[in-house]
Amino acid sequence: MSPKGTNTAPETKPGIAKTMAFGELLSQAFAAFRADKVRALMTALGMVIGTSSLILVVTIALSGKQYVLAQIENIGTNLVWAEYSGLVNAGATASVRDYLTFDDMIAAQQQVPGIKAATPVLNLHERMSTGGGKETEVLILGVDPSYEEVRRMLVVAGRFFDNNDSEMFDKVCLITQKYAEAHYGGPDLALGRTIKIAGVPFVIIGAFRESMETFGRSEIQDDTTLIPYTVARRITGTKSINQIYFTMYNSDSVPAGTKEILRVIKSRHRPESEYNVDNLTDVLQVAEKTANAFTLILLLFAVITLIVGGVGIMNIMLATVSTRIREIGIRKAVGATSIEIELQFLTGAALISLIGGVIGAVLGMAVPFSLRLFTDFYLPVPFLAVVIAIVVSCSVGIVFGFLPAKLAARLDPIESLRHE
Repeated sequence: MSPKGTNTAPETKPGIAKTMAFGELLSQAFAAFRADKVRALMTALGMVIGTSSLILVVTIALSGKQYVLAQIENIGTNLVWAEYSGLVNAGATASVRDYLTFDDMIAAQQQVPGIKAATPVLNLHERMSTGGGKETEVLILGVDPSYEEVRRMLVVAGRFFDNNDSEMFDKVCLITQKYAEAHYGGPDLALGRTIKIAGVPFVIIGAFRESMETFGRSEIQDDTTLIPYTVARRITGTKSINQIYFTMYNSDSVPAGTKEILRVIKSRHRPESEYNVDNLTDVLQVAEKTANAFTLILLLFAVITLIVGGVGIMNIMLATVSTRIREIGIRKAVGATSIEIELQFLTGAALISLIGGVIGAVLGMAVPFSLRLFTDFYLPVPFLAVVIAIVVSCSVGIVFGFLPAKLAARLDPIESLRHE
C-alpha cells in the first residue's frame, strides 16, 4: 500500500499519446485543406497529372512490350532454321555446291533431342499465267505437311495438303491470300481452280497467310505457292533443298538444339562448307531490351511530371507558411514544439500528395478499364504500378514539403507574434 497522502501517477498506456498526436495533426491538415480548397486542389493537380501519367506510361509500355513479343511468338519462339551459306575457303571449287539434303533433316531429327517437327523447303521459280495473256514469275515452295505447324501458317480457305497427298504425289497446291484476292477475287473463289507449274496442272486446295505480317522479309512472298515436297523433288530431280525448318518442344531447348543441329549437319558435309543454323532468341532479347528502354524513357517523363508537382507543393507550402506565421507563433507560445510544427506541415504536404495520388490513380486506371468495357482492345492493368505511383506521389510530397516544414519549425515565436 502507498503511504497516506502520496499522489500516485496516473497509468498511461503506450501509444495513446502518439495516436492522439497523429489524429490532431491529421485534423489540422484537413482543417487547412478546407480553409483554402482552391489552393490545395491546384497543388494536388500536379500530383494527379504525375500519378495518372505514371500509370498510363506503365500500361502503354506493358501493352507495347506484350504486342511486340506476341508478334515474334507468332513466328515461333521454338523455331530453328538451317540453310547453306557457301564455302569457307574462297579457293575451293565454287561450282560444286554442298546444299542441304532431305537426309540431313532426318539425321537431325534422329540425333538431336527436343525436335518436335521439321520440314524441308525446296525453292522453284516458275512462270505462271495471271490472266489476260500475261505471265509472271512466282516462287514455288516444296514443303512437307508439317510446314503448316512449324511455320504457323494460317489456312484462310480450303485445307493444307496432308501426308496422303505427299505419299501419293498429288498435284495439289496452296496460294497466298493476297494472290487469291488479286487474281481470283478471293480465297474461296480460288478453290478448285487449276494452275500450271512447270507445265504440270495443279489444283488449288487452299489459301494461306502468315500468322504475322513480315512484309516480305521471310520465304513467303505475296505470290508464293506451296506444293508437296515429294512432287517438287520429282519435278526438279534433285535431292538438294534450300532450307530446313525445325520446331522444338519448348523454347528452353532452342539454344542447345541450334548448336546440335549445326553439329549434325556439318558432320555430314565437307569441312569447307558453311551452314547457317539460327533462331529467334536474339531477336526476342533485343525486343525485350528495346521495350524496357522505351519503358524507362517514358517513366522518366512521368517522374519529371511528379517532380514538377512536388515543386508546386513546395511553393504552395512556402506561401502557406508565410501566411500562417502568427498562427505558428501562437502555437509555440502555448507549448507546441518545433517537431510538432514540422510534423503539422509535413502532414499537410503528405495529405495533398495522397489525395492527388489517389485521384490520379483512379484516372489512370479508368483508361484501360474503359477500353476493356467498351471496346475489344485489351490493356493490362498494372496494379503494382498503381501502388508504386501512390507511394511515389506521397514520397515526393513529403520530400518537397520538408523545406517549408523546417522553415516553419525554426520561426522565432516572439517575432512570429509580432508579425502582421
